[in-house]
Amino acid sequence: MFKASVIKSLATRLPRRGYRYSARTPWRKDTTPGPSVFVEENFAKHTLFVLDVGKRFFKFSIVGLIALGTTAATVYEGLHLYVEHVELAPEQDAEVKRWEWDQDTEKWTGNTTKGGTDAALGFKGRHIVRAAWMAYNWGVGYSTAVIGSDDNRGSGLVGPGGLNIVDARLQRTEDFLNSAISIAEKRVLNNEMDPQTITELVVRRAMILERLGPGYLLDSRDQYARAWVGMSQNGHDAARVAAKLGDISFRLGQADDALTWWSRAIRTIVDEPFETLDSVATKFNSVPSSPSAQRLLSSVFVSLSAFYAKSGQLRHAQSIEEASLNMLRSTSPPESMTSTSPPQALHALYLLQRSALLSIHLAEVLHAQRNPVASSIHWLTSAAQSSERVVHGLSGLFTTGPGGSTNSVPHIGGASLLPAYNSSRSLNKAANGLLRDARRTAAEAWNLMGILNEAQGKDLRTALRCYERAVDWAGTPPGKADIREAAEGTLESDWLVFWGNYTRARLLVEQSQT
Repeated sequence: MFKASVIKSLATRLPRRGYRYSARTPWRKDTTPGPSVFVEENFAKHTLFVLDVGKRFFKFSIVGLIALGTTAATVYEGLHLYVEHVELAPEQDAEVKRWEWDQDTEKWTGNTTKGGTDAALGFKGRHIVRAAWMAYNWGVGYSTAVIGSDDNRGSGLVGPGGLNIVDARLQRTEDFLNSAISIAEKRVLNNEMDPQTITELVVRRAMILERLGPGYLLDSRDQYARAWVGMSQNGHDAARVAAKLGDISFRLGQADDALTWWSRAIRTIVDEPFETLDSVATKFNSVPSSPSAQRLLSSVFVSLSAFYAKSGQLRHAQSIEEASLNMLRSTSPPESMTSTSPPQALHALYLLQRSALLSIHLAEVLHAQRNPVASSIHWLTSAAQSSERVVHGLSGLFTTGPGGSTNSVPHIGGASLLPAYNSSRSLNKAANGLLRDARRTAAEAWNLMGILNEAQGKDLRTALRCYERAVDWAGTPPGKADIREAAEGTLESDWLVFWGNYTRARLLVEQSQT
């Protein structure tokens, strides 16, 4: 009975015939969902979101690149416009023009009265010329560059692997000028440009090659010679090129060519006839009326003086030096530098510095001819005082010699230009170069005076004071442990001589006092 009831109960729970049996348990069947439309829609939404983000990123990137490029192009063109209309603008100061400092400035093509670059160069050519100006005046961001060891024209500095080290600023400027000249040559051949423009570019390239180092002097001479052919061979520009050709020929050891070019420079400046160069200065009772011609003529006489002295023609050198000094004294300097205009003061200081150089040359020539030492010391003293007056006029720094006025300024090697010379484009470079040369000349004069005083066997303390003065002109202020270095603009070779003489004399004086 029990079995029957159990069987009956189980029978009632069995599936009916025709019902398909599923192995899935009821709880599994209820808790496991099937494929959902929501999951597919969610996946599609994520895909579209990623694509949308990528699209916006690409769009903003393109907009950013366009904005960045537009900004860079605007800045680039803005710099070129600034150089064109500001840095290369014509000189407007009437006083600067009166003293012809605008004629002595570096010309970067174009009309000096109009300013800017020559429009005939075209868009690319004008940009290259302005880029050359920027590289030369603003630098290129790094100080040195190298050229291959098979090119032996370098600046004399040899780096690793025999590579020649050159000034990257000058090298880049020369590259730009070379490209601009190539463009100008094609336009000149097609009669699209005034040949004067290419001549000015050639002069600028010759100047850069000259400054690149001794290995480039031959190239520089060839470029200056090309410019001379392209000039009318009269006027101040032609005389300046002839003087440069004389200086470079002298440095290359080509004595006859140097004399020929200096002779052409003088004949271009003045119309007075002369037979020989060694007596040319005696033919001039007064200097030319043109201020630019006066400055150029005095520089040529300094070159002639150095040439005759180095070639052993001491009599000719002395004749040139004495006659040149007499000629420069015939110019009437201003009564007071403070009451004159900066252009006039700079002109007077320029001639005064040339007289200082000639005085040093004359002192050396007299000493080489075994004249009394006192005569050489006299001219060296004159040179030192003249150079110190130049520094005083350019910087306002009051200077004195040993035993002079007590109102002296220590560490005079750190003199800087007065604002009047810094604010003028036509005066700034000339004044900076003149200040550097005056400091060098003063240091050289004091050092030579120390040598002569020491050689005379007199009180060594006098020689020490002269050496100390030379070190003050050429070096930086004393640092810790009295360490001093060459000041900016002082050649390291010169500094080693000045410092060596000073330390040696100081040691001897200290030993004599113990």
